[in-house]
Amino acid sequence: MMETPFAKALINGLNKSQKTLEPKFFYDAEGSRLFEEITQLDAYYPTRTELSILETQADEIAAFLGPGVVLVEPGAGAPTKAEKLLAAMKSPMAYAPGDISIDHLERAMSPLRLRFPQLRIAPFRLDFDDAFDLPNDVAALGPVAIFFPGSTIGNFSPEGARRLLRRFSRIDNAQTLLIGVDLKKDKTRLEHAYDDPEGVTAAFNLNLLARANRELATDFDLSSFRHFARYDESLGRVEMHLESVRDQTVNVLGKPIHFLEGESIHTENSYKFKVSDFQAMAAEAGWSPVKVWTDPDNLFAELAFSKLSL
Repeated sequence: MMETPFAKALINGLNKSQKTLEPKFFYDAEGSRLFEEITQLDAYYPTRTELSILETQADEIAAFLGPGVVLVEPGAGAPTKAEKLLAAMKSPMAYAPGDISIDHLERAMSPLRLRFPQLRIAPFRLDFDDAFDLPNDVAALGPVAIFFPGSTIGNFSPEGARRLLRRFSRIDNAQTLLIGVDLKKDKTRLEHAYDDPEGVTAAFNLNLLARANRELATDFDLSSFRHFARYDESLGRVEMHLESVRDQTVNVLGKPIHFLEGESIHTENSYKFKVSDFQAMAAEAGWSPVKVWTDPDNLFAELAFSKLSL
């Protein structure tokens, strides 16, 4: 069997005492389609709430970013949110989205190229597991503003988030950071957002096992696993799991992996934040807080930072 990153992560994760799968493997073609469907659900507030903040505060955010900057979006998928910023920004020099799949980025950028034909759009390969930086010719175009929306930072452990923020601060010519974070709130609302009554998030989570079957010839019986989400208030995070509903053995890359009834695969964490706590964490990583924009219900926040002088 081929030694793909997914194959390595699968066999390593399933051999841990708490079985795990990394959330970055959610996003094959079917997973990406399902996630887009999740963002339209009534229960899932983060995407529409952040879009609303970016729309209503676009001019003020653009003024913070300043004129003539290079807008960098690490982990970019669809450029929907960046498009709102670019439309409000004054004379941006370039937009540089980074993702593990350059082919996906090139396809996703087509509508943006039509809307902003004079803007340099420079996709670059980025994997959060590896060191990364901007292409030199792009970083030299002007001050770099890093845009990290979607509360993606919440998928990292607290120490992983600090490391990533430090890496952002070391990007050539980085001056400012605009980051979207999901705020702490009622446990019921959080769990509802990650376990919707329509079952779309369940399908999204189970697609990890379907992907393993498709790509790696494993024999997961999807009907023998159930999705659940829980909010751990002590850790401040929503956890997503796939729970085995019976004792079973799965063939994974030629090796038997045993599951007890009730045993789970931990597939994702989504940390939630208090604004002051996140600002303190960012300060440890080299960023000084400048401004906060939230929605009227205080569900989500867009946080602005400038790079601390050394």
